[in-house]
Amino acid sequence: MVAPLDDITVVAIDSWMAGPSAGAILADLGATVIKVEPLTGDPMRDMGRPAKSDGDRIDYDFQFDVDNRGKQSIRVDLTSPEGRDIVKKLCSQAEIFICNLLTHRQEKYEMDPQSLFKVNPKLVHATITGYGTDGPEAWRPGFDVTAFFGRSGLYDASREGEDGVVPMARPAQGDHVTGLALASAVLSALRLAERTGSGQAVETSLYEAAVWSQASDYATTAVDHAPVRKRAREGQLSPATNRYPCGDGKWVVFNMPDPSKWPKFCKTLGQETWIERYLTAKDRYDAMPQLVPEIDKVLSAKGRDEWGKIFDDAGLIWGPVLALHEVATDEQANAIGLFPTLSDETIGDYRTVRIPMRFAGADVGPQGRSPKAGEHTSEVLQQAGYTDDEITQFTNSGIVK
Repeated sequence: MVAPLDDITVVAIDSWMAGPSAGAILADLGATVIKVEPLTGDPMRDMGRPAKSDGDRIDYDFQFDVDNRGKQSIRVDLTSPEGRDIVKKLCSQAEIFICNLLTHRQEKYEMDPQSLFKVNPKLVHATITGYGTDGPEAWRPGFDVTAFFGRSGLYDASREGEDGVVPMARPAQGDHVTGLALASAVLSALRLAERTGSGQAVETSLYEAAVWSQASDYATTAVDHAPVRKRAREGQLSPATNRYPCGDGKWVVFNMPDPSKWPKFCKTLGQETWIERYLTAKDRYDAMPQLVPEIDKVLSAKGRDEWGKIFDDAGLIWGPVLALHEVATDEQANAIGLFPTLSDETIGDYRTVRIPMRFAGADVGPQGRSPKAGEHTSEVLQQAGYTDDEITQFTNSGIVK
C-alpha cells in the first residue's frame, strides 16, 4: 500500500512545535522530511515532561517525538555561506520547504522565497510565524500561548464569567492547529505548482489560525465589534447546554440547544415537574442561578459512568469530561486508532498520537521515531551528492555536525 506523499521531499528549518508539527503531518503522509537543526539542536529537545514506567523515568523525549517522528535530522551552521549552500542544494532537490524563521532572518540566511526559487523554480515555500509576515508586528516572535491564545481573544473569551481568571492552555494546542493549517496550505500549493510549473509561497501564523478557530464568534464580532459575553455556569443560555459535576467528582457536559429536548432532559433526571415550571426558554434562562445548583444536587446521586448509561438510554446529547490520562485508555479512542504503537531499539514499543485523518486505501501514520540531533547528517549529504571528503571537511570546519 502506498502513502500519498511517498515521492515528495521536504526540507524544514523549524524548531519548537508549530513548524515541526506541520512536518510531522507530511512525514506521516509518507514524505521524506529533512529537519535542518542548528549545531546545538532544536531548543525543544529534552523540554517535555518525562514519562515514567513503574515509577522509573524513561529516558526518551516523547513530546519532541510526536512532532518530529519519521524525519531525518542534519545539523547545519546557517551563519556560514557553506552551510547556506548546503541547504540550498537540498532545496534544489526537494518539492517543499518549511520554515518558521521571521522574514528578516529568512532574508539574512537567504532562505526567503525569492532566494530559494533561484535554485528551484518549482519549490513550495511555506512559512509559519506568530503574527504573519506583514504589518507592524511581523517582527514579533510568537508562541501559541501569546499569539494563538492571548492575542486572538481566545483566553479572554474562555474566562469563567466576566472577571474570571485568564486560563492557561495545555502545551502546543495552538501549535498543532496552526500546523494543520500550514500542511493544508502546502498540499494545495503543491498541486498548484504541479499545474503551473511555478514556485509557490504560502504562509500561516498562530494568530491567523486562532482567529479562524474562533470564526463562529468573529462572524458577528467582526461586524458589530461588541465584546463577547463570558458566561459562568449560572449564566449559560440553557440548562441543557451546560456542564455539571457528578457524585464521584467527575463532570459531564450537555449540548441540547433545541428547546424540544427539555422534557426529555427533565424526565431523565427524574424531575418532570420542571417541564411546566420552566416551560419556555426564557423561563429557563431567567432561572439559571437556581436551576444549576438543583441539577448539581440531582447529579450528585450517581457517578459519571452510571449517569452515562442513563443518558445514553434516554438519547440525550452529552459527553463525559475525560481527564487526559482517561483519553489514552478510552475505548473509542482505541477503536479508531488514535494511539498507534511505534518501536525503538532502545526503549522498545511505545504509544504515540496519530494525525487526525485516516485513509482507507493508503499507508498513513507514524513512520518511525524522531531522529537524534544530526543523526542523518552524513547520509543526507551523501544522497545530495557530496563526497566523503567534502562531508569530512564540512564537519571539521564546524559547518555541519
